[in-house]
Amino acid sequence: MPLKTLEQTLGTTSPRLNPPARPWTGAVIWMSAVALFIALFAQGFVRMGVAAWAVGLVYILYDTALLIFVARRTYRLVGKPAAVSARPPLASLAVVVAAYNEAPVLQVTIEALLAQASPPELIVIADDGSDDDSATVLARIYGLRPPLLGTLGEAGTVAPTLRWLRLPRSGKARALNMAIPLIDADIVLTVDADTLLEPGALVAMRRAFDAEPKLVAATGVLRPICGDSNSGRIFQWFQTYEYVRNFMSRYAWMGSNSLLLISGAFAGFRREALVAVGGFDPECLVEDYEVMHRLHRYSIDNDFGWTVRVLGDAQASTDSPGTLMPFLRQRRRWFAGFLQTQLWNRDMIGNRRYGALGTAMMPVKSLDTVQPLYGLAAFALLITFIVTGNLKVALPVIIAMVAKVVIDLCYLLWSLKLYRHWTGQRLSPWGALASAVVEPLTFQLLRHAGAAWGWYVFLTKKQVWGTTARGEYCRGSMPRTIVLWMPDRLPD
Repeated sequence: MPLKTLEQTLGTTSPRLNPPARPWTGAVIWMSAVALFIALFAQGFVRMGVAAWAVGLVYILYDTALLIFVARRTYRLVGKPAAVSARPPLASLAVVVAAYNEAPVLQVTIEALLAQASPPELIVIADDGSDDDSATVLARIYGLRPPLLGTLGEAGTVAPTLRWLRLPRSGKARALNMAIPLIDADIVLTVDADTLLEPGALVAMRRAFDAEPKLVAATGVLRPICGDSNSGRIFQWFQTYEYVRNFMSRYAWMGSNSLLLISGAFAGFRREALVAVGGFDPECLVEDYEVMHRLHRYSIDNDFGWTVRVLGDAQASTDSPGTLMPFLRQRRRWFAGFLQTQLWNRDMIGNRRYGALGTAMMPVKSLDTVQPLYGLAAFALLITFIVTGNLKVALPVIIAMVAKVVIDLCYLLWSLKLYRHWTGQRLSPWGALASAVVEPLTFQLLRHAGAAWGWYVFLTKKQVWGTTARGEYCRGSMPRTIVLWMPDRLPD
């Protein structure tokens, strides 16, 4: 089989290296949203009454429209769950754990993989230049001998399916790309070293890929774990309900084969498809999100009919930020990477060639790029009205916000019912009530602040991954050429 570097492969598939032929639709949508923002924000200084808060009203209407869309597309979950086949899954599966200085959690993650109801045929620890006690954990507990740099080590006696791949420090995307050519399996599962899989997670993944030959990517449902501190409990409470809303939204977009957002912390890929599009892009801050655009693009351009799924019965817990600055840094990276990817794929926006992905999902994502600015501006105007004693404006605005809280609560309670039916997870409705009331003026503002920081990073191009503590979700990188095997035959 011929060899191609990752950069050569991306040169034929990535909009980043091949500028789009028709970027104008996306530019028009984005510029219109920005122009509307400026016009609406200006109303706060020239209008009286609730019209002065027009930017906030539009923000509320847009968010409510998205909730209605998700509610309409997820009501089908009220029905009986689909029957699970009794046939043992046939697809072979390998897991790649990209790990950098994850010694405190490495053993727990490995043991969870080994304890699966359907254990993987291969577990590769892609050690991305760790300089902590990761080597000691692998050698002392699992009897693995340190391999030569860039080579896959021999199996140990404790866990014969566990292998150690030592790499120079180069970032998560390159670590995954180095592991992929060494794997001979139908499915490649990427799992973060701080992600703990439920015992039946891999069975669910295998069954999904077995049942649908055109399925090329699937993500499981994640639960955030933020630690036992008071701050951790608060952040976990907010993020738990945030994750519910997010995964319900993914289910809604999945129905039109427009799902773009998967969780690299727990995601399965059909190996041939992943290799066909060139693996993960090390230049992107959110490699798991970016590769989904190329998978969709490649499928449509070649008329393969590939599909993407979110699986309610494939579940895991993942470490999430439990204090303010790690949370803001995480959201900064996520949003800056989102803006990167939106720019690189701007030719898909409004493009009917890409079906609902082009005419619905991508335009919505264009509007989402400025949604945090609307939210922050609306809050700033509200505070100004209150501080200046302008109750003629403040009171109608507060009434509008209370109405939105009621809408959000009704939606969240309905989502919890569907979520329980879909995943089997039961969450407190009283927690949802408190979240709906408190979040708009607390956690939601923090998310918008992180996104605004992401805008700054994107515009200034200060997209350097620094070395940070575990859980802060920043990874380092340095330029290097990655080699991927290309298949003789692509899945059809």
